[in-house]
Amino acid sequence: MCLEDKILEALKSVYDPELSINVVDLGLIYQINISDEKDVTINMTLTTPGCPLHNSITSGVRHCVEAIEEVKNVKVNLVWQPAWSPDKMTDEGRRALSR
Repeated sequence: MCLEDKILEALKSVYDPELSINVVDLGLIYQINISDEKDVTINMTLTTPGCPLHNSITSGVRHCVEAIEEVKNVKVNLVWQPAWSPDKMTDEGRRALSR
């Protein structure tokens, strides 16, 4: 499994506490950059700019990626463009939301 796949799999353990859907299936992860030195930068968003749980979610993202042995450093950038919308969700995320 390549490092990006390991990161995506790890990120599936981080849930939006209000929706109980992981950040990958919710469509919050916009970009994963991995340097040659195995430093990881993740660009992500939240469902709303005023989300009171933003520190909890972004900390969860950083900590779960830091736990991957090959990763040296992790930086999480919270971005608002493009704005999140339900069409960014995976099919699994949509199914979870409709339950």
